[in-house]
Amino acid sequence: MATNGHKRLLIPGPVEVRPEILQAQTEWMIGHRSTAFADLFARLQEKLKKAFVTQNRVFVQGSSGTGLWEGASRNCIRDDRKALHLVGGAFSERWAEISKANGKQVDIITVEWGQAHTPEMVADALKNAAQPYDAVCVVHNETSTGVTNPIQAIGEVVRQYDTTGETLYLVDTVSGFLGIELRPDDWGIDLALTSSQKAFALPPGIAFASISDRVLDRAKQIPYRGYYFDFIEIDDSLKKNNTPSTPPISLMFAADKQLDDILVEGLENRWERHLQMRDLTINWANARDFGVFAQDGYRSPTVTTVDNRTKGIDVDNMAKFMGTKGFSMDKGYGKIKGKTFRIAHMGDMSIATMEEVLSGLDEFIEQ
Repeated sequence: MATNGHKRLLIPGPVEVRPEILQAQTEWMIGHRSTAFADLFARLQEKLKKAFVTQNRVFVQGSSGTGLWEGASRNCIRDDRKALHLVGGAFSERWAEISKANGKQVDIITVEWGQAHTPEMVADALKNAAQPYDAVCVVHNETSTGVTNPIQAIGEVVRQYDTTGETLYLVDTVSGFLGIELRPDDWGIDLALTSSQKAFALPPGIAFASISDRVLDRAKQIPYRGYYFDFIEIDDSLKKNNTPSTPPISLMFAADKQLDDILVEGLENRWERHLQMRDLTINWANARDFGVFAQDGYRSPTVTTVDNRTKGIDVDNMAKFMGTKGFSMDKGYGKIKGKTFRIAHMGDMSIATMEEVLSGLDEFIEQ
């Protein structure tokens, strides 16, 4: 049940944050140009490399993941070239719009909400392109629909058709990172960006990205990269264990503590726990005649979008009822709000908590 009026978050971000992680933010403040900060940054860098399964640098940025969308588009897509965006939900749509808003030329492969992008779709687009794309941009886990795209297989296709060595592979793993298997180096991902408030199970306000040398080589070719998300400036500061602008120090203390706990759990164990929570939720939805909105075979380990079109429960009343059980529930997102509702199972959530949630939903359905 809730404590002191707090309702445990079942929404797909911000997720529930453990008290000890919240407490880590109360460390005494330090100057961001101090030796103490450089030590904190260096500790984070090594732990983040392990969490990303990469030998590349990991940017630490005071922003949401949206900021790194803009940074990726500005630093990786030249003005006289095109990017290929894979669009199939609210967030992949938004990233493509950000590229356009920054004056970039964009081609789009669109699928219906709830469907995944396949390697074959990407192969057709690359094969028929008039010139090589500067970047292929894909959302690993579409939070609005509960679809996980096959980014490893898509990466293989990108490399196969990248005969000139000019196509960067950019992945948004905001609701995937630390909940779904991710191996940027092995899978040829040049940039994998994420933020704190999803499966990382931190408060919002800090973003991270693994960055390959190819990304920085591309950024050097682009004269107008902006200021706040200039990857060259960020990398120059990173080499000195620092950031160009004032960083969110309290959140970095929290990340330092959380990464310790994540690495003790083990990445493979964490990925497996998320799969178990997904399967538990999907089995519940199917057994109650809801069904799952996401295409079979591509269902997310971090968030299940329950298909409510047949059963048609009142999601507002459902959320109110679950509030009496101490949970804050989602009611669906964007154009499928109400037609679906989402059950987040990410971060530090346990199987026992998922069982408690599903039991509460059963009470609502049966009343």
